[in-house]
Amino acid sequence: MPKVRQISTYEELQKIIAESEKEFDRTLIGQAFLLADRMHRDQFRRSGEPYIIHPLSVAAILVDLGMDSQSVAAGLLHDVVEDTSCTLDEIVQAFGQDVALLIDGVTKLDKIPFSSREEEQAENLRKMLMAMAQDIRVIIIKFADRMHNLSTLEFMSPQSQRDKARECLEVYAPIAHRLGMRTVKETMEDVSLKYLDPAAYEEINDYLTTRSTTRIQFIQDLKALLNSRVATAVSDVYIEGRVKSIYSIYRKMFIQGKDFEEIYDVFAMRVIVDTIEDCYNVLGIVHDMFTPLPNRFKDYISTPKPNMYQSLHTTVITKAGVPFEVQIRTWEMHQTAEYGIAAHWKYKIGMSAKQADNRSLDERLSWIRQMLENQADTEDITDLVHSIKSDLIPEEVFVFTPKGDVVNLPQGSSVIDFAYAIHSAVGNRMVGAKVDKKIVPLDYKVKTGEIIEVLTSKETRGPNRDWLTLVRTSEARSKIRAWFKKERREENIAEGRSELEKELRRSNIPVTPELMAFMVDSIGRRHNCSTVEDLYAAIGYGGVQLWKIMPRVREEYQRMVKAAAPPLSNQDIPPLVQNTPAPSRKISGGVLVDGMDNCLVKLSRCCNPLPGDDIIGFITRGFGVSIHKRSCRNVPRDLTDCPEPERWVSAHWEGDVKDDFKSTLHIVAVDRSGLLFDVTQQLSNMNVFIHSLNCRPEKSGPNAVISTTVSINGLPQLQNIIDRLSRIKGVLSIDRT
Repeated sequence: MPKVRQISTYEELQKIIAESEKEFDRTLIGQAFLLADRMHRDQFRRSGEPYIIHPLSVAAILVDLGMDSQSVAAGLLHDVVEDTSCTLDEIVQAFGQDVALLIDGVTKLDKIPFSSREEEQAENLRKMLMAMAQDIRVIIIKFADRMHNLSTLEFMSPQSQRDKARECLEVYAPIAHRLGMRTVKETMEDVSLKYLDPAAYEEINDYLTTRSTTRIQFIQDLKALLNSRVATAVSDVYIEGRVKSIYSIYRKMFIQGKDFEEIYDVFAMRVIVDTIEDCYNVLGIVHDMFTPLPNRFKDYISTPKPNMYQSLHTTVITKAGVPFEVQIRTWEMHQTAEYGIAAHWKYKIGMSAKQADNRSLDERLSWIRQMLENQADTEDITDLVHSIKSDLIPEEVFVFTPKGDVVNLPQGSSVIDFAYAIHSAVGNRMVGAKVDKKIVPLDYKVKTGEIIEVLTSKETRGPNRDWLTLVRTSEARSKIRAWFKKERREENIAEGRSELEKELRRSNIPVTPELMAFMVDSIGRRHNCSTVEDLYAAIGYGGVQLWKIMPRVREEYQRMVKAAAPPLSNQDIPPLVQNTPAPSRKISGGVLVDGMDNCLVKLSRCCNPLPGDDIIGFITRGFGVSIHKRSCRNVPRDLTDCPEPERWVSAHWEGDVKDDFKSTLHIVAVDRSGLLFDVTQQLSNMNVFIHSLNCRPEKSGPNAVISTTVSINGLPQLQNIIDRLSRIKGVLSIDRT
């Protein structure tokens, strides 16, 4: 993982440069430091430290990533145009056009007024993507800037912490993933999660910490075992262990609803060899040594990911019943997997960016141009941010055309997305689809390995408006809107007028000439709509989305009503009404939370609260309310003396809870034949649904340990289950975990 260094002097940067394996232009970097030091001399960070610490630390990260001299110089100067009196022309004169382009690419558009923070974010992002299309080093400098900012978030306000963390998680981490920069992506995700959902972060971190000793020994034993077999058949083999990132575990535990024990790739062994032939030889040895799990093998060597990631992945299980993942790759694949696009500079020592293989770079960055082209077809700049959130997510599927060509799509994509990924003409003429030679509906979600055949008509019938709700990718959505914009103007006007009038009626807002004039003037012109018909048409084909503009319309209507209303006399003023606290509302799972309604709730896995437990709620960032037991280690003992006490809310169980809950029991018993049968039979006799059951010998002793996860409806049933299981011969103790 790239080091997020905190350095304060140029001498420290020089030492880092000297320790690297590359030759740098020390004169260029030195001149950049002198200018940055002079321009930032009277500036300080929120921590009170001199501002120059930030550009120095950014430059150090760029050195660790293996970037070239121009990138390091631009890292030192990346804030001088935005935050000081230095101009871009002065940069061009002193350092040349290339360095100036890098600095301009990461400079925000703070001199232009925007109507919303999201619009400002989108415009800055588009500017950066356009600069990336010319020189990819722009985004790597931005990554270094964001990584250092994340490491110093503790000095910012809680709201700024969440805003910065969410932007990194939703925008910059997906871009890093698409560029193959795994280490940068995981660093951003883990630190962002720490500020967005601290309770979940600490819970997972505790899981990993409490198992660290066991994990280290497990990895060492596996490494020795693999090396004893692989080294005899393959020369120059390197084996290392790795642990899944906290955010990756978080996604599986809290989004996919898995227990920690159900995540098979928390631990993985990585085998690095010299040739592709050696990769497949090692795979055969691994499958001979261990039992492979079904449907857990992935060949990313023959079918690389879009970010050029290549490896063989297989999940196997030891004789002791412990599953783990094995990744097999060559050294070149490893460099690409760790550093992604940065490997283009890191492993071409002494080679400038322009001397490198630009053809392969162009192929790898074609998605940037495609994204900008798709965004050009819509009037709403904020769609660019949504495109990154939806199209660049890590979860992808790989499907095939009938000719065997591979098409990658975001998980959840439909056959319509596949058709538009082939070509816009194919999508516009689509009338149906076959998956593995079987006809499927148009909302069918494609899966990895399937062969998709698009059925088309000879005439261009065009898409259906309902397709906009079926597609997953911004590319398909953009092409559908572009077709309606070009081919169906009159239909768009009628559709848009109907949608707007329906929404205004829902909000009890009458359609007046004054209101329509406001919408055209303040909203329509931002979307290149100069008349009411243009605005109707844009709404009709989806270029203007009502859910985005209605808040401003309501505000304007309220302003008009207030301006037209006569002043109230004392007799018109109603008596004051005593405010009453908001009632408790049921949100899910039989839980009542004070003052909240229609909110997502999740039962925390760190303590697994059950009906009857004394509980409390924690408002997470983006994932609803997390319910904990009052006695949970993640609940502060004194809520008045903790960070953000307002996020802890009162919660209690509804009187009659009918939902089922998972609970895990830890049973220690004398090891004997038939023990597991007696436990399962007893649970079956009580009509208890068993989610998982695991039996293993006690690490230090002659006893057996049984872990079982069952469905129950509350503490009384749980106590009854414990009482019945305690009567089984040889059971020593039963604990709820």
